[in-house]
Amino acid sequence: MTLIIENVHIAPVSGPEIPSGFLRIDGDTITELGPGQAPDVPGAERVDGAGCLATPGLVNTHHHLYQWASQGLAQDATLFEWLVALYEVWAAMDAEVVEGAATAALGWLALSGCTTSSDHHYIFPKGRGDLLAAEITAARAIGLRFHPARGSMDRGRSQGGLPPDVVVEELDDILAATAEAVDTYHDPSRSSMLRVAVAPCSPFSASGALMTESAALARDKGVRLHTHLAETLDEDEHCLEQFGLRPVDYMEKLGWLGPDVWLAHAVHLSDTDIAKLAATRTGTAHCPSSNGRLGAGVARVSEMLRQGANVGLGVDGSASSELTPLAGEMRQALLFQRARHGPQALTARQALELATLGGARNLGRQDELGTLEPGKLADVVLWRAGGPFHAAVADPVCALVLGAPPPVELVLVGGRTVVAGGELRTVAQDAAGRAGADAHRRLLRLARERGVTAARQVHGD
Repeated sequence: MTLIIENVHIAPVSGPEIPSGFLRIDGDTITELGPGQAPDVPGAERVDGAGCLATPGLVNTHHHLYQWASQGLAQDATLFEWLVALYEVWAAMDAEVVEGAATAALGWLALSGCTTSSDHHYIFPKGRGDLLAAEITAARAIGLRFHPARGSMDRGRSQGGLPPDVVVEELDDILAATAEAVDTYHDPSRSSMLRVAVAPCSPFSASGALMTESAALARDKGVRLHTHLAETLDEDEHCLEQFGLRPVDYMEKLGWLGPDVWLAHAVHLSDTDIAKLAATRTGTAHCPSSNGRLGAGVARVSEMLRQGANVGLGVDGSASSELTPLAGEMRQALLFQRARHGPQALTARQALELATLGGARNLGRQDELGTLEPGKLADVVLWRAGGPFHAAVADPVCALVLGAPPPVELVLVGGRTVVAGGELRTVAQDAAGRAGADAHRRLLRLARERGVTAARQVHGD
């Protein structure tokens, strides 16, 4: 089937913008785009994009979908305080919680122009059902490309780690479950809707053995590696105390730098750290709203880009950025860099590139996703940049990034409609939202049954 989007402003990311042009999609692939009138193709479906901006679908490269069920808690905590407050709550989750939370979170992402999302799920309580399968079921229903990263923790408090022992797993169990996840779900094909990564949680919750053996497993199976790194100064101090190395140096020692690795946050980097990431082509996922919510700091994104390091965007866990849409992270990234380095630190078009091509590179899919050009998969978003309020901004990319994002008119994933007219078309939108609210209530009830009460605050003030 042929679909033609015409009379649209195109921001392809990979080349010059087209103020009024067309996109031709055959099946799941972009086959042509250009200025002026669209070709006459008998039988083609046509979409009038007048007043709209077309961009590549946004790519979310760091998330914790299950955390949709624990939003609004530990509101004024640092990262370590927030984790300590919530680990025991998350230990109560089951597959029903995860599927409901993932349904709402992925639906929300789709409504914000996201077409591909990763997810870092690292807590697997025993006897609570198949949590990875639950979120994969949700992703298939919503219709986004999905990159679940099978996370893990084996370093509880008794071993010098941060999490309680109740939420960690044994090393051999982790490696077996991770290998099974890759073998069962990973699809390396060009138009894949599902790819699996290997993702020990962090230096303060994963042993050196888990990190090195996970890297070996991932490279043996040809999949990517992901972890949290350098998010806070607390982590910096923890790594120096426990390992005698700062986080990036520790990763280098463990063999965790390279073009098959992307790191979440990377806030506290030295000049040498940035140079190492650039030289090894190690990617990073910038999560500005979460970093701001937890007071973690501001990543040196503009400096990383100048050094040639790849940066994508992530919304991080819903519980540390409450309802933040992926489109909103473009604005946050831009504002944070400008607040620190001045108004030329990051442009609107650079922010759009972070959210598209930067994300595709993090996931190893830059040959398929992240730009609008012939041969790329038809993951396309139309934004109503010419609407009654946004039309006052003459530059539609400026309207998209610098202000509140324009309404989403259309989201295509491989040419398939996921959002149209601002509404989800793959699932009932209200039901998806209710699934998230139900997951929240169920998680807190399950936690109470375990004697755990979650609070909005952790300081008692």
